[in-house]
Amino acid sequence: MIVTSATDFQLHLFHEGTLNKSYELFGSHIVRHRKKVVGTRFTVWAPNAKKVRVMGSFNEWNGEVHPLEKLNNEGVWSIQIDEDLLGHLYKYEIVTQSGEILHKADPFAFHAEVRPKTASIVYDLEGFKWKDQNWRRKKKRKLVYEKPMFIYELHLGSWKKKNYGELYSYTELVTELIPYIKEHGFTHIELLPLVEHPYDRSWGYQGTGYYAATSRYGNPKELMVFIDACHQEDIGVILDWVPGHFCKDAHGLYMFDGAPVFEYKNYHDRENEVWGTANFDLGKPEVRSFLISNALFWMEYFHVDGFRVDAVANMLYWPNSKEEHANPFAQEFLQKLNEAVFEQDYSALMIAEDSTDWPLVTSPTSSGGLGFNYKWNMGWMNDILRYMETAPEQRKHLHDNVTFSIVYAFSENFILPFSHDEVVHGKRSLLNKMPGNYEEKFAQLRLLYGFFLTHPGKKLLYMGGEFGQFDEWKDLEQLDWFLVNQYESHQQLHHYFKELLAFYQQYKALYELDHDPNGFEWIDADNREQSVFSFIRKGKKPADTLVVVCNFTGASYEGFRIGVPYLTEYEEVFSSDAQEFGGNGRVNEQEVSAEEGAYHGKDYHMMVNVASFGVSIWRPKKIKGER
Repeated sequence: MIVTSATDFQLHLFHEGTLNKSYELFGSHIVRHRKKVVGTRFTVWAPNAKKVRVMGSFNEWNGEVHPLEKLNNEGVWSIQIDEDLLGHLYKYEIVTQSGEILHKADPFAFHAEVRPKTASIVYDLEGFKWKDQNWRRKKKRKLVYEKPMFIYELHLGSWKKKNYGELYSYTELVTELIPYIKEHGFTHIELLPLVEHPYDRSWGYQGTGYYAATSRYGNPKELMVFIDACHQEDIGVILDWVPGHFCKDAHGLYMFDGAPVFEYKNYHDRENEVWGTANFDLGKPEVRSFLISNALFWMEYFHVDGFRVDAVANMLYWPNSKEEHANPFAQEFLQKLNEAVFEQDYSALMIAEDSTDWPLVTSPTSSGGLGFNYKWNMGWMNDILRYMETAPEQRKHLHDNVTFSIVYAFSENFILPFSHDEVVHGKRSLLNKMPGNYEEKFAQLRLLYGFFLTHPGKKLLYMGGEFGQFDEWKDLEQLDWFLVNQYESHQQLHHYFKELLAFYQQYKALYELDHDPNGFEWIDADNREQSVFSFIRKGKKPADTLVVVCNFTGASYEGFRIGVPYLTEYEEVFSSDAQEFGGNGRVNEQEVSAEEGAYHGKDYHMMVNVASFGVSIWRPKKIKGER
């Protein structure tokens, strides 16, 4: 619903911070009466402006022709032009209190010119015919806590490019990207920010148009086509979303009317010195209306399934301080945000990218939590990568890097991320982080992925990791697809990853109790000298039990004894050392019978062969009392 003029009640809610669909009021809107277009309305918030005018391709960029009326003392301005201006370019011409004239893009614009041009475009989002009704019904019946969730994080501009580096459009990606996601068995994709942004190399994290899907890949309805196609193939779509800070380009939100509007007034709080951006003033009610509305907007018009909320730590604590000082405005904003999102869609994914130890991030706001339903486990990611980058013979000195995560694994609903941040800026790709020679790098990456998959928590992998991108992510180029086409080791790793993901989908023990301590049990967490870890993953039924053995050194063992929970036969259902994956073929082809005799605190034990740099997963054949 688009209103034709602002009501006092709407303005009250906006200035109170609770106009959660402020995009219905602000921005440019085609106005209809009995389905007939009668005009175009422009509404903007510029509380410090002396005058506001709209200039565009419809008035030869002469703002004097169309001045906006100031509706209230808080600085909401509006005009209705009795013309159908659909498709026209425009900007706001703002006269500051000092007499300076600024030309600003519309903060609520639904569409924008392709960079480097910066004008907003009058665009009508209505009328798209969605075909994802089955997906939307299904996801509300089956929440993800007890379901598989393996997210493929990607940057649309560098996943794959056409000849001469041309970008694929949203609609072209329907046939290029979606079959690839489906083939691999990923449950969701997570897209680096798609808000309009001027600089390609910001990857979308420094936005100017929060309501405008970036025009680099097409128009907003073409993005709707892409998301609709994802849903029809049972693929969820998560947007990386940045409510903490924004870029300072002249046409954007920064000093919108010549003074702080969207940002903090105080310089020390406003300036994000690390990224060269400005921090949103999360204590200002109108900014809360703007940002919370933005999340609901993407859900309503684009059917997105959730958000990875970027840089939560940067919001929770005041910036530019050597000590951590909590920002109460941010805490309250995040709580209000999550409440609003879940009120609109209780099955939404709200994922905090948070590196702090802030408590109760994924607890309900009614219990004092922030209200997210997932949090990235940055601690696990840092610990395991440091461990893997260490020479195998020295890993015994970092043994706790592997075991410590279980201490807190169930304190939040965690996603284990291997994200874009870990494969840029000289950090090297996951494959190239692995020590040793060429073959050992691949063996250890298979090992890492196997441990990743069997550790409690949902999963996320950045694009290219699935086939062993050797160079770190090059954001101006496409992934190194030639590796898959020309090199057997990368082909085998790619095959391994697809088989591993299919295995994950098949066995409930790997996802059903991800957030329940009853879903995990150590067998041996103390074998520091050999760096061999063994543990049990459990589902709701004993028959779903899996026994996992991970060997993080280059030594292999025959007749290796491990404790097991049941006196039965066990079969090895997955081995990272299989020859088809590029391994040495040290697999356990025969079933192994457990024997009586306590070991590792279990009543029974079995003797197995353990491959160097290998993951071996075992399933009990028949458990007494189970059918």
